[in-house]
Amino acid sequence: MKKTKAVPEKNSQASEEHDDALADRLIKLAVELRDVDLYASLSEEHTKALAGLRKTIRKCLQHKREQALDEALESVYEKDIKAYQVLRESVEEQAGTVLLRRDTGPELEINAFAVPLFVHTKGGLRAEQCFQDGDAFEQLRASFVEHGLESRRASVVLVSHAYHADELERIGYCHLNAMVHEAAEAMTRKKASAADAIVKSLSGWPPSEFAPDDEALELRFLVGFALKPADDPFYRVPEKAAAADRYFEARAERFRTWSQQVTPLLQRCLATDGRGVRIDFLYQDLFFGAREAALIELSVLRLLTELRDLFEAQGSAAENIQAVIGPFGTEDEPTLRVNLSRDDDSELLGFAERLLSRTETMENAIADIADGLTAMGMRDVKIARSFDAEGIPGNVRAYQSR
Repeated sequence: MKKTKAVPEKNSQASEEHDDALADRLIKLAVELRDVDLYASLSEEHTKALAGLRKTIRKCLQHKREQALDEALESVYEKDIKAYQVLRESVEEQAGTVLLRRDTGPELEINAFAVPLFVHTKGGLRAEQCFQDGDAFEQLRASFVEHGLESRRASVVLVSHAYHADELERIGYCHLNAMVHEAAEAMTRKKASAADAIVKSLSGWPPSEFAPDDEALELRFLVGFALKPADDPFYRVPEKAAAADRYFEARAERFRTWSQQVTPLLQRCLATDGRGVRIDFLYQDLFFGAREAALIELSVLRLLTELRDLFEAQGSAAENIQAVIGPFGTEDEPTLRVNLSRDDDSELLGFAERLLSRTETMENAIADIADGLTAMGMRDVKIARSFDAEGIPGNVRAYQSR
């Protein structure tokens, strides 16, 4: 009997080779742009490299080459942190934003955004109660334009779902790009179209771990899409630093006002049984930026809770505790460590650690924990240049709040 080649295996090998080639090209172009301000005037050489980078990213997204994107990011992170930042920002921007060129009328742009929410309830949220109030949901959707979070020339659609962090983490670059294309199709065509990628994103919450009387704090996300003219001046950041600061301050103030105004609507969208719902908003951002900021904030809150539980278990009040915060571990796995002891005793009560994400700086991570401990009432907070392998801090100084 004549032996034949296994066609699936051959196709798989070709796909892997293609992914490797794409990843290598992405890395090469990102390295070329590592020291370049991508939003400034570029030389002919850098303009060509940027165009090549964006074209290759779009190819990966269109052909669902998630593995090529992941391989490129993983590899360049280990070799060149500046090139990694260029590549990651470019991939996130291309994945979450789509330009629509038309025969007539202005070029349109659509992007995916998210608003992280920390939701306080007794007993936790229940998926079957969420977004059952159609009127409240429609008013919430319209509020993004009415309150100036998006331009008056923009159209906004909102997914009627409170995404769990696990659901958002399962959405990769290619998946999000498909969701943006589906939203664009729905917002620009009169005929209804399928939204398989958006439906797939609703993968469900994990089982609740809260008892009915537990005080629950949960992270959820609103996810939406904004369609607007690509040249809309509403989104143009001024070039001068002072004007740019005023621009972002005005946006932040509009967001604060919006969050206060829509809280009753959102409460109606999240619970139908009359339970009290308190909501703390994090800032609206493009999809990946909002997800990353929220996961960092959640990690900080968990560490602060762990530290509070630690000294309360010892029967100590926060004002009688000394904390020493600093870096611990290797450059490959940057970790923040906190040692706790009583003011009148150098004996270690305990410690807690947190692995930093790839977008964080150690300086900001330390400041977040120090500010959180100070807000708890801790008066003796110190910063160490580093901890040694035994967890002993070195070069300790008093913390100066930001």
